[in-house]
Amino acid sequence: MRRKLVGGRLLDLVDGSLTAVDVLVDADAGTVLAIGRELPEADEQHDVRGAVLLPGFIDVHVHLREPGFEHKETIATGTAAAAAGGFSQIACMPNTNPPLDEAEHVEWVRRQAAASGRTRVWPMGCITRGQQGRSLTDFAALREAGAIALSDDGKGVQDGGLMREAMLRAAALDLPIAIHAEDETLARTGVLNPPAARRLGVEPQPGESESAMIARDILLAEQTGARLHICHVSVEPAVALIRWAKARGVRVTAEVTPHHLLLSEDAIDGDDAVYKVNPPLRSEADRQACLEGFLDGTLDMAATDHAPHSSEEKAAGLAAAPFGMVGIETIFPLLYTHLVVPGLLTFPQLVQRMSTRPAAAFGLSGGVIRVGGPADITAVQLERERPIDPARFYSKGRNTPFAGWPVTGWPVLTMVGGRIVLCDREEGGRP
Repeated sequence: MRRKLVGGRLLDLVDGSLTAVDVLVDADAGTVLAIGRELPEADEQHDVRGAVLLPGFIDVHVHLREPGFEHKETIATGTAAAAAGGFSQIACMPNTNPPLDEAEHVEWVRRQAAASGRTRVWPMGCITRGQQGRSLTDFAALREAGAIALSDDGKGVQDGGLMREAMLRAAALDLPIAIHAEDETLARTGVLNPPAARRLGVEPQPGESESAMIARDILLAEQTGARLHICHVSVEPAVALIRWAKARGVRVTAEVTPHHLLLSEDAIDGDDAVYKVNPPLRSEADRQACLEGFLDGTLDMAATDHAPHSSEEKAAGLAAAPFGMVGIETIFPLLYTHLVVPGLLTFPQLVQRMSTRPAAAFGLSGGVIRVGGPADITAVQLERERPIDPARFYSKGRNTPFAGWPVTGWPVLTMVGGRIVLCDREEGGRP
């Protein structure tokens, strides 16, 4: 079956130019057949006039919650949310119940995603059994089952010797290790960055808990040759360490979230757990350092750390509520509005950080629209403006600190392997 997108404007990721084109795809093979004007007829045609055509976004840090926490999110609702955000591929984190520490658990997620998902789902397998930090999982079996990386996200691996052994084994398999950088002897039961914690009467989580573990793991990666990916960077020393590691040739990549780019602890004005996230919102100086690192490429990509929770859980207040924010449906319009529109980042740079670079870092297809390449395409209406409204989300989670923010640049069509998984041409509809 052939599908054609008609009337879109293709973004050139080198010079930022927009060219009016049609795109013809083979929906059976999942590939792009032709790009241009006056293309052959198709079995199905979709009008995308006024929209910009971009390579499908890739989020390497998503919590789908299933199995075990289906009241927060499911693979079906999480991938629907991803499609609404313009994502064609996502990597899901392994802190489920049971955790993805066995090949059969990884295979189950892949089967569920194939049956009920809208986007491609790439599981990450656990570094340690049960995420307990005591013994390593079978890395080869996890890779064979389809894991694209290893992580104990939600927890940092506290034992440096065990992490060194993990990196040696992962390097032999060329599997990236994605770290949640948190030294628990420093973080303890901390909730917020220290100044905000003192102001609001909760336990502090100092930034050293993050940067100390990043320093350790950069040194281990340098010695072992492992591919190290650093999740959700939030503090200035961490940015400096990553910049230093790259200058030394360490195989390290890093991600930053929209909330750490756009919010600081100053945004927290009361006992509202919508602002509770791990790592916490940091100082304004830390936010500026993360932004500078993202702009200059030290922080390679944007990722959401999409972490849905029920409204009841988040209503428990800062001290008791779980950590996490949702973000997969709003990241592009947020970053387009607040980074591209004011001229801090170019349009192609944002797309590269949300598509091209994640694909390269994790060895995934996509990241560019080309003849013969995967038909993973996101159409965005740059002029479409509306406030962020959690009631419109496909995700079960409503826990966003950006509710009510007016933003522009909403995805209106998402294609995955030639399949249309989101098509919304109506201003009043979802998303």
